[in-house]
Amino acid sequence: MTTPKEEAMAEDIRSVGSAARALVLATVGFAVNFWAWALLSPLGPRFKELLELSFGQQALLVAVPVIVGSLGRIPVGALTDRFGGRVMFPLLSLATIVPVLYLGLSGQYSLAGLLVGGFFLGLGGTVFAVGVPLVNAWFPPERRGLAIGIFGAGMGGTAISALTTVRFVTGLGDKAPFLITAAALALYAGVAWLLLRDAPGRVVPSTSVVSRLSAAARLPIAWQACVLYAVAFGGYVAFSVYLPAYLKTAYGLEQVDAANRMAGFVVVAVLMRPVGGWLSDRFGAIAVLTGVFAVVAAGATLQSATPGLMPLGTVAFLAMAAALGAGSGAVFALVARTAPASQVGSVTGLVGAAGGLGGFVPPLVMSAVHGRTGSYGLGLLLLALVSLGCLVLTVTIVRRTTSARS
Repeated sequence: MTTPKEEAMAEDIRSVGSAARALVLATVGFAVNFWAWALLSPLGPRFKELLELSFGQQALLVAVPVIVGSLGRIPVGALTDRFGGRVMFPLLSLATIVPVLYLGLSGQYSLAGLLVGGFFLGLGGTVFAVGVPLVNAWFPPERRGLAIGIFGAGMGGTAISALTTVRFVTGLGDKAPFLITAAALALYAGVAWLLLRDAPGRVVPSTSVVSRLSAAARLPIAWQACVLYAVAFGGYVAFSVYLPAYLKTAYGLEQVDAANRMAGFVVVAVLMRPVGGWLSDRFGAIAVLTGVFAVVAAGATLQSATPGLMPLGTVAFLAMAAALGAGSGAVFALVARTAPASQVGSVTGLVGAAGGLGGFVPPLVMSAVHGRTGSYGLGLLLLALVSLGCLVLTVTIVRRTTSARS
């Protein structure tokens, strides 16, 4: 016979195990879908040469999945509040297989095909709005920063794409990366359907998607977090999709070398995302974000002069990678602590969309600036100025909002 105390302890252990399983499955799902979402970026230089694309067309090609995946997070976040991550994760993973196979089998041989495939490939980028409310519901407030930061490390799926896509094309043929990714998505969808669960006691909203999004949009923390995430995560996305082209143009690197260096940037950012969440649990998201935007401003200013890649350019990019990763984790630690529990999915959708849109604009700006001036310096100086603006926003308006909620 077990005592009530022993039964309670056993229940706590089961709850911790269930939360850990949900976190692992959500993180893996995020990584696999982001791997698919980022398939076109490492191949951008290759498509530019084979299809004789302009710099603007190349930038548009890699940016289309970003903007679709970003805007798609708004309805997906609200749908997750309604149906839960246990349904949405496998559903979106299966849906993403369709554009991946289309691109691999036929769409990659023309600009029109790439744009159509890239549009629907954006589905893979929406899963972020599924994972945050799922993970948030499984953990207490004092541990959500770290938990959501760990989940956010799933953005390392872009590193998987950077490290493998060009190699798969070179070694196995141009269809290989798409077929392998489609298989990974199918495997994950099956595992998630069998093992993934929503947190006990999840409250299903009874209001419409439109009314929930409208209510979330009226929360001060929603638009404030949108601005901060547009720069923090948007900066990460922009560099992860445009860095190979930048390095090849500014420094004359070969495609594989440029892709490897982009992967290094991504790995640093990914590793720092849970660190940003953990630091936010310890010291507060405001302090972390203040440091983040100061570092990004300094790194962008240094890189605007296009210093030698070793060591100054590498130091500047890795410092920005670390800051942007930590900042992405800190923003959602802020959301988890400040947004009402019943609206986390909707707020996440809005903030996630802002982050993706923040990644859509810079590649187009950088391409336009380079086309007009022959240099990327002005674009990087604009990033520095925007980062300073976010620093001021953080220490003034956002600080007052979080103080009012505490």
